[in-house]
Amino acid sequence: MFRQILLTLTFTISFISLHAQNSSTLYKGMVNGKMPVTLFLQSVENGCGGDPYYNAMYRYEKVSNWLQLSVTEGVKQQFAMVEEGFTGLMILKKEGDVMSGTWISPDGKKQIPVELKKATISKKDMESYEDRMEKLNYENHDC
Repeated sequence: MFRQILLTLTFTISFISLHAQNSSTLYKGMVNGKMPVTLFLQSVENGCGGDPYYNAMYRYEKVSNWLQLSVTEGVKQQFAMVEEGFTGLMILKKEGDVMSGTWISPDGKKQIPVELKKATISKKDMESYEDRMEKLNYENHDC
C-alpha cells in the first residue's frame, strides 16, 4: 500500500513538474506600423536551476519564413532578440500583454519601431507553433 501511494505521488510530482517547465506565448503586431509580424516566445525552465531560458521565432506575415531568435532577458521584462545569422535584432520591453521596442539592422543604420500584442489562440494552434519551433531549432542546430 505504501509503495502504491509513493508511486502515485512520484508520478503526480513528475507530471506537474513536466508541465510547469514550458510556457508559450504568441504575439502579433506591426513593424514600422505597416508590416504585420508574428512572434512566438517560449519560456523554458532551466533544468540546472536558475532563471529560465527562451526559445523564440518570428516572421513577417506572407513575406518571410520563420526566423529563429536567440533571446536574452534583462531586468524589468526587457528582451534582446538576435536573429539567427545576425541579420537583425530586436530590443523589446514587455508590459502586460504588449511587447514594444525597436528592430535594429546589423550595421545599426536602420532602427524601426516594433509593437506586438499577445494573441489568444487554441491549444491545438499553440501546439502547432511549439512543433514548428522545435523543427526550426533542429534545422538550425542539428549536427
